[in-house]
Amino acid sequence: MIKTKGTIIVKVQKNRYSNKKVRRKQMKRSVLISTIMLFTIIAAGCNFNSPSEKMYDKLEEVVKIESGFEEQQDPLVKLEKKEQDIYSKIISLGLEDMDEITKLSDEALESISKRKEYMDKEADSIKKSQEKFETITTDIEELEKKEEKSLKDKADNLYQTMMARYDEHDKLYANYIEGLNSDKKLYEMFKDKDVNMDDLEKQVKKINDTYEKVYENNKTFNELTKKYNDLKVDFYKEAGIKIKMNEEEEEK
Repeated sequence: MIKTKGTIIVKVQKNRYSNKKVRRKQMKRSVLISTIMLFTIIAAGCNFNSPSEKMYDKLEEVVKIESGFEEQQDPLVKLEKKEQDIYSKIISLGLEDMDEITKLSDEALESISKRKEYMDKEADSIKKSQEKFETITTDIEELEKKEEKSLKDKADNLYQTMMARYDEHDKLYANYIEGLNSDKKLYEMFKDKDVNMDDLEKQVKKINDTYEKVYENNKTFNELTKKYNDLKVDFYKEAGIKIKMNEEEEEK
């Protein structure tokens, strides 16, 4: 059992969440709002010599890397809200308003490009997080050598859960980008005064189907995030590190 001095303060990581928006004429899309809250542990008296203490150091570095996740949230939310408003305006206009429809569609296309930039930054943050996280495998091996079976089992479970979380984010990102591409095509279609309504409906259905996948990816990602947070706390407790919920998070 590792003995440490002081009290550890834990901040809980926020899940991602999605809001499903229903459009008129059966036009609906799922809007992804990605948010991840810092899960920080502030320790006193750790010397980071044992495998568990080395893991602690690396796991908290992972948290710092993923803080870039949260930075993308406000701008993404604003862009998604902007596109929702644009979409509503477009479908309320008639063919005699093609100039306005074209103008609005161009605004939406610009917004979509910006959303991709933010999602790329988010994906980059996750990729760097994974690269750092995977370095704990050497520490887990050390736990096995020291015959700390209980800690080793918890570390294995923690590792497998986090890797599943990374895999789910890969799927989420791929589907979200597919959704962005489909959105782009939709707004290009809006700019064509000769567009066929059946083609528009097919495109909207394609968008709906894609964002439904994003919604499911998002749900699984949230579940894995919660599981990882719980397992991380369990691991620290087993290692003898005292923890308590940060007051800021308790208020939320």
